[in-house]
Amino acid sequence: MPIHYEKDDEHIVLITIDRPESRNSLDLYHFRDLAAAWKQFGADEDAWVAIITGVGKNFMSGADLKTYIPQITELSKKINEGGVDEIDGCKLSDGQRAVLRDVKLYKPIVAAVNGPCVAGGMEMLGGIDIRIATNNAKFGVMEPSRGLFAGGGTTARLPRQLTYPAAMEFLLTAEAFPARRALELGLINEIVAEAELMDRAYDWARRINANAPLAVQATKESVIRGLSVDLSGAYEIETELAVKVFQTDDAKEGPKAFAEKRPPVWKAR
Repeated sequence: MPIHYEKDDEHIVLITIDRPESRNSLDLYHFRDLAAAWKQFGADEDAWVAIITGVGKNFMSGADLKTYIPQITELSKKINEGGVDEIDGCKLSDGQRAVLRDVKLYKPIVAAVNGPCVAGGMEMLGGIDIRIATNNAKFGVMEPSRGLFAGGGTTARLPRQLTYPAAMEFLLTAEAFPARRALELGLINEIVAEAELMDRAYDWARRINANAPLAVQATKESVIRGLSVDLSGAYEIETELAVKVFQTDDAKEGPKAFAEKRPPVWKAR
């Protein structure tokens, strides 16, 4: 399985892209499988945080230029006219779901990047909350350098996540940036040694899981939904979610654990 899905007893899911022969670029079938992995994670109430990484010195380098892109380019007119929505059992929408575009997934995600995170990898990174990398990592919106367009969310999300000049540095140059420059521009949280990458990713996941999962998910939901409305609308979303969280069992467990001077035991309900 080129897309591996593993869940441990700490409520942490590890998704690993395993297609090193193509530098972890994805064809139709692997986009389908990655989209399915995200769907599985979202539906599993016992899975609270996901880590995504790639095998070896790879992360995700977007669509396979030898297979996926020629297929899409050849059918682009029919696709735009609504005449094609599936190829060989793979839905075209899987490509966007795989990179977390228009996916309502409010569980936190950590990226552990040890290789090229370019094109579709950057698209997916825009839907990821915590991003850690090694000096093997490269980051870039490479599509314009191939005459293509980054239509998986990057042109919409990147200017909302970085300062405008930083976002446009990525978007207009179509260059691959080293991890140090990505850190300077605010794209990633930290750079770690290669040998420490996965341990550090799990550290991040455990730090998040120390908190009540429904409260964490509501917090992320409030941020994401709030970015698409004005401040007044964002306050309404915040109030809506606060009411829901305060009615959970975990909202009772937190203060009770504090009063009893013990760690809380979260149930995600």
